Amino acid sequence: MTNLKTYGYLETEPVPEGLIPGRVTESRRDSFTVMTERGETTAVLKGSFYHQTETRADFPCVGDFVHLRPNEYGSSQIVEVRPRRSKFSRADYSGHAAGYAKTLLEQVVATNFDYVFILSSLNLDFNVDRILRYVTQAKQSGGQPVIILTKADLAADRERPLAEVADSIPDVPAHAISSHSGLGLSELERYLQPGRTVVFLGMSGVGKSSLLNALMQQDVMKVQGIRETDSRGRHTTTHRQLFKLPSGAMVIDTPGMRELGLFDAEEGIRASFADVEGLFAQCRFSDCRHETEPGCAVRAALADGSLTEERWQRYRVQQQESRYVQNRTSYLIEKNAYHKKAILRSKIAKKNGVRK
Repeated sequence: MTNLKTYGYLETEPVPEGLIPGRVTESRRDSFTVMTERGETTAVLKGSFYHQTETRADFPCVGDFVHLRPNEYGSSQIVEVRPRRSKFSRADYSGHAAGYAKTLLEQVVATNFDYVFILSSLNLDFNVDRILRYVTQAKQSGGQPVIILTKADLAADRERPLAEVADSIPDVPAHAISSHSGLGLSELERYLQPGRTVVFLGMSGVGKSSLLNALMQQDVMKVQGIRETDSRGRHTTTHRQLFKLPSGAMVIDTPGMRELGLFDAEEGIRASFADVEGLFAQCRFSDCRHETEPGCAVRAALADGSLTEERWQRYRVQQQESRYVQNRTSYLIEKNAYHKKAILRSKIAKKNGVRK
């Protein structure tokens, strides 16, 4: 028997008769691995999942708590996904470049986690702007972001990037670590407590698999090298999976993301740039565009140096991307609704024998 509480299960409501609770630990297309009190089982979706939603945002994801109908002779059936206390989503352009995507959906990467470990390596690919975008989405998710700067043993100066992160993102803890030498790993113990869940996020080649192997104290993930020219890596993780560490904490490992589309990130942006948006209320005009208007608190802060131009531009870039994603999503939803109505009208006309 498995104690689901050790997997973070806190549900207090009674489970419907004939069903059992579980937590999704692995996802491969439409097949799932679920940990239950009876042990690990393979599960598939109840057919209604495919008819009740147009997107897969409500489909089970690694980290989800579910109710399933057990089957000792084959695959169990996931009947219901329980409410999520946190989730990390990104804009999914369905494999196309953003400007040419035909569909833009919410892609849920992981759910029900306590901390978001944002991994960035201390090599040529180190980029504070990218880290800040992950932080914004992490704050939107409901989890607590923690910045992990990997490969510290290979960095000639790890204090400089740590200081750069602390200056640009002062409200998020940051740690420089080395998975190979063990440098800084003890600093992560405060987050890796029994029953807690951490999700790893970051681009390919930043060392997610190496850190997971170090925390698991065994090689559970294959590690691949990176290109010398730009310090970029290939995907090591090909699917999402939840691992239980010897400490009793859990880690959700995710495939590396080459791009992170900010999806529904208004609250995350507000939390990441509270200092910037706090200036807006001080502007003379409520509809101030913060350009040439008199009495603009933002322009005044830029002039006296209390707000740096770099931080202001980072805020504007994230707002622009978020607006683009939301506008594009609204357009596609309206477009799909129009096509569905047209198809329905055509079917009704055909049924009534009306020719066009």
